[in-house]
Amino acid sequence: MKEEELLAVLRLQKCKAVGDILAKKLIMHVGSVSEIFKEKSAVLSKINGIGNHVLKHLFDPKNIQLAEQEYNHIKEKGISYFYFLDDDYPQNLQHCIDSPLLLFREGNFDFSNTRIISIVGTRNMTSYGRDFCRQLVQDISKYNPIIVSGFAYGVDICAHKAAIENKLQTMAVLAHGMQYIYPKVHKKYINSVIENGGLLSEFWHDDPPLRAHFLKRNRVVAGISSATIIIESAKKGGALVTADIANSYDRDVFAVPGRTSDVFSKGCNDLIKKNGAYLLNSASDIVEILNWDLQQRPKSIQKQLCIDLNEKEQRIYDFLHEKEAQILDVISLECSIPIVELSAILLQMELKGLTTPLPGKLFRLV
Repeated sequence: MKEEELLAVLRLQKCKAVGDILAKKLIMHVGSVSEIFKEKSAVLSKINGIGNHVLKHLFDPKNIQLAEQEYNHIKEKGISYFYFLDDDYPQNLQHCIDSPLLLFREGNFDFSNTRIISIVGTRNMTSYGRDFCRQLVQDISKYNPIIVSGFAYGVDICAHKAAIENKLQTMAVLAHGMQYIYPKVHKKYINSVIENGGLLSEFWHDDPPLRAHFLKRNRVVAGISSATIIIESAKKGGALVTADIANSYDRDVFAVPGRTSDVFSKGCNDLIKKNGAYLLNSASDIVEILNWDLQQRPKSIQKQLCIDLNEKEQRIYDFLHEKEAQILDVISLECSIPIVELSAILLQMELKGLTTPLPGKLFRLV
């Protein structure tokens, strides 16, 4: 990413009135993130959701100075990152409309591995939950999945440690900047996590571990994986929030059942009872539902079409052939076709038997 673009992303991130969804809408409307701050306010105000309050914060000069400070830190420390429009941005997150614009990273990531699962649960893990977590990770290790969690007490750190013990890649999604280690007692695990996967954070380097940050972190944990597993949870808790988010993304959710009298099984039991999660008895449930035993289909060779495509249809077809599946907003941006027009073209391509819609505004070739 060019210097101008990175500075603009950081400036946009610092605008308190603009969240990730509105930020992406701005970028797609204007064409690039740097162009947002070159555009006239009168033009931006015509975008749905952009009022005077947003414009005031958007062009706050304080944000320029803050963005420059963070930019200098990134360059000085050589910090790497994923930008949501770059090819190396985690593919599962690209399908989430509220995913972070930037993800800072440290470690050795290999996102060519598409078997990614998140394991979360209570911080007050029981021996039942600990034993189940360890056995589960050991049993699925032959499928070589990436294990994602939040580096917190209890189930989170148990999942990270089990992944490392079984020589699996593990990913810790942080609720604060890289300058912090939270909880401090987990400092001893940092190096092994980085060596066997890495750390991810959407927060600037000096952002502290605030309560609101943990809630934001949960959407990354849910969105970056194919499935979320809840080992243990009380009737209320952050793990259940993560499960709700995963369900909203149309991802699979699994919950480990427990005795009705156990406090830290009530959340899991309720999820299963309300059809918010598959009942998880063993690793075989995950393997079966996620089809891990099926051989991966090789990428199809682009076929010669007997159907005549116009220039825009061909552009969309070529893009989807390369990406396999993509969200509507990203297709619009990458193919330079307005969403209203794109929706109509995709419908025509569906009628021609070329494309098919998927949950979450995703489209792929047939």
